[in-house]
Amino acid sequence: MTQTEQLVELQNGVATTTSLQVAETFGKNHRDVLSAIDDLKEGAAENFADLFNDSSYIHPQNKQTYRQVVMNRDGFTLLAMGFTGKKALQFKLGYIQAFNEMEEALKNQPALRLPKNNAEMLQVVQNVNEETNKRIDEVETTVDELKDRFGLPASQAKSLEQARKRHIVTLLGGFDSNAYQHLSGKTFRQIGGDFKDYFEVPRYDALPLSKFDEGMSYIKAWQLPTNLALQVRDLNLQTELEV
Repeated sequence: MTQTEQLVELQNGVATTTSLQVAETFGKNHRDVLSAIDDLKEGAAENFADLFNDSSYIHPQNKQTYRQVVMNRDGFTLLAMGFTGKKALQFKLGYIQAFNEMEEALKNQPALRLPKNNAEMLQVVQNVNEETNKRIDEVETTVDELKDRFGLPASQAKSLEQARKRHIVTLLGGFDSNAYQHLSGKTFRQIGGDFKDYFEVPRYDALPLSKFDEGMSYIKAWQLPTNLALQVRDLNLQTELEV
């Protein structure tokens, strides 16, 4: 989310947002957001005008005029109830914080000054949005840290193990090689111990998510230690002599 995105704006002394901004922030099609608002009208007909107001905007590319809906805090809250998922939760928190800070800023402004001080109010709006964007970035950072704390997802842990197996098979000369038949277990233990020592983890799936690519590179670059490499050579050479 960039610093220029305006989550909440001031209109006639009321903190508001628009259906277009909601669609952009939550990554939704604007038509779907408008449809969701229209569906709400059936259940909240008496209060609908207090929550939502039809408006329009000019598309910056084709210069055509399109419908959008302006909503206050209550309207946004009602609409956002239908948005689910971890990412949606982060943006809801961001909007709630933006509304809170905008309304607090309005509360602290002398009533007689508001209509006469648009430049100052625009600065308040900018400050609120900058702070909100900063807090959303902090939430996203926290989510990434939690992902690292809990290790790899099952699918990526499986990819790591499959890459390890393919590499070991290659190093030992194939599934049917004499070395694989006699030394595969020892080799898997060797690479496993080296991997855990290098990354300081108790097992493969405990690797932090942020180090997945590094872990994959380590496995592909890993080589047999000298003693084990000599045993592999001798076993496979023995097979060739027998043939």
